[in-house]
Amino acid sequence: MILSMTGYAIATRELAGGLLSVELRAVNHRFLDLSLRLPEELRLIENQLREKLAGRVSRGKLDCRIGFSARAETQPRLQLNTELMAQLVALSEQACAIAPSAGELRMGELLRWPGVLVTDSVTPEAMQQTALALLELALVDFAATRGREGEKLAASMIERANIMAAIVEEVQPRLPAIVAAYDEKLKQRLIEALGSADDDRVRQEVALFAQKVDVAEELTRLTTHIAELRRILKTGGAVGKRLDFLMQELHREANTLGSKSVAVDTSQASLELKVLIEQMREQVQNIE
Repeated sequence: MILSMTGYAIATRELAGGLLSVELRAVNHRFLDLSLRLPEELRLIENQLREKLAGRVSRGKLDCRIGFSARAETQPRLQLNTELMAQLVALSEQACAIAPSAGELRMGELLRWPGVLVTDSVTPEAMQQTALALLELALVDFAATRGREGEKLAASMIERANIMAAIVEEVQPRLPAIVAAYDEKLKQRLIEALGSADDDRVRQEVALFAQKVDVAEELTRLTTHIAELRRILKTGGAVGKRLDFLMQELHREANTLGSKSVAVDTSQASLELKVLIEQMREQVQNIE
């Protein structure tokens, strides 16, 4: 599948006291530029979050925002951890049996013991686990969004590749006649200048210029590059950089075709090819 570097996804979940959300936004970029914004409760898992994102996205300017919106009308309520308190009381009684002079734990000491008083708000650990799960959900939706956009880009590029192939196929059979007509025109001009059709210099000049204006090699390479373009788009994956390089090669051949042109047909073909290549190059900038 071809993936676009442009995408958006959001995943949310209700927690005690508020709403936890994971939002992903991405636009095209030459490399992976990751920006991560998250609440302090999630700082401990920042590296995990970054690794998960980098493992699923290879290129693009990716902005990941994780936020927790507390409900103003909801106040955390204190609750007693009766199980822990009972254990502490039992241990206190055992300790007093061994050392009666030490005295039992007072109520204030029991209530200040870590974990005896708890709130019904979400714990940092629970928020961290939920954030990781939400990020996974968001990444699935994010990949689907980029995939749909990538399919549209690939289809558009295939359409232009087919037009390019048709242009090349139209020019190729006419190339011998174009070169022969140019040779004859050049030969007549040289004869007028030198005064003899049997002059070796005429034959050498005609042969030399015929070689310079022969674009058969450029047309062959264009055909090869177009076939490679189709293959890459069919294979899919992170192919943006390969496609960008291929666009440069296609433009080079189309430009050479125009510079060596000696007929309206090849000049027009070169112009049309360069327009199509430039359109595809813009689309490649959005492909991962």
